[in-house]
Amino acid sequence: MKWIAALVTSGLVFGLLDFLWLGTIGRPLYQERMGEWLAPKPNMTAALLFYAIYIVGVSYFVIVPALEAGSLGKSAFSGFLFGLVAYATWDLTNLAVLKDFPSSIVPIDMAWGTIATMVTSIVTFVIVRALPFVE
Repeated sequence: MKWIAALVTSGLVFGLLDFLWLGTIGRPLYQERMGEWLAPKPNMTAALLFYAIYIVGVSYFVIVPALEAGSLGKSAFSGFLFGLVAYATWDLTNLAVLKDFPSSIVPIDMAWGTIATMVTSIVTFVIVRALPFVE
């Protein structure tokens, strides 16, 4: 039950955070810096596949181990590191191999992914620990 609760909760939390970021807060920033790089509309199949894989990773490597250790601090720190590694991989690889990839977006996107993953990990940990049906 812990796994299912972690997957569902983290999916909802991260999805909401990323929807707010990409839909409103960060959208003008990405549009300004990456206008020519952005597709007219997102490839939803690819987006949903990313979210599914990412949430499994966050649950497996961060949330469930933190729940088993009973440590909110572990959840926060591991979420921070997981987000940093994942978003650094994306941003720095793009910067390394794509011609004219806007370098100004790299620290912003890395910070966003790091913070969003850490917050998702913390919120999910707190919610799942409070659920009466999770051991």
